[in-house]
Amino acid sequence: MAHLLEIFIASITSHNIALTYILGMCPLIAISKKVKTAFGMGISVVFVVTLTVFINWPIYNKILLTTDSDNIALLVFIIIIAATVQFLEMFLEKFAPSLYNAFGIYLPLITVNCVVLSVSLFMVTRQYTYSETVVFGFGSALGWTLAIVTVAAIREKLALTADIPKGLQGVGIVLIITGLLALGFTGFGGMANIQ
Repeated sequence: MAHLLEIFIASITSHNIALTYILGMCPLIAISKKVKTAFGMGISVVFVVTLTVFINWPIYNKILLTTDSDNIALLVFIIIIAATVQFLEMFLEKFAPSLYNAFGIYLPLITVNCVVLSVSLFMVTRQYTYSETVVFGFGSALGWTLAIVTVAAIREKLALTADIPKGLQGVGIVLIITGLLALGFTGFGGMANIQ
């Protein structure tokens, strides 16, 4: 149990998928203008990542490895991710149309968001057990959500209080904020080692 807690905490902090591995930057930059939208995107990513690793681990370990078909794992992972995102897209369009519209093109792009695929690939390379995989997937997605919501909150505050030079507005300031947050998150490095 302590090992699972260590994986969970490390995946949010010292091994934050956005701030340590610099994955998922496209939606982080584009969707982080408002906290509400960033939070909605984060919850969507939590759902997709957790569900896909929940499905991908048994498929990889119980079917692909046992039939010596692990060379098609990447293709299988992408198909599972695409199906999960399609389900989420239909659900949001039906039950949360304002959130669906706020995401725009970035919702279907969760399919190719490297965060979702990288968690499944980390599961393989780190040879995680099923419980470790689910905990790592959930923690990584929460860590990405923490990063995007924090960036959005800082951007909202800066828009109200700071006079950002024209050359740094938009992507420039997001990269600076993300870089400073990444430096801050390196302070968690001694907490846990999950590799």
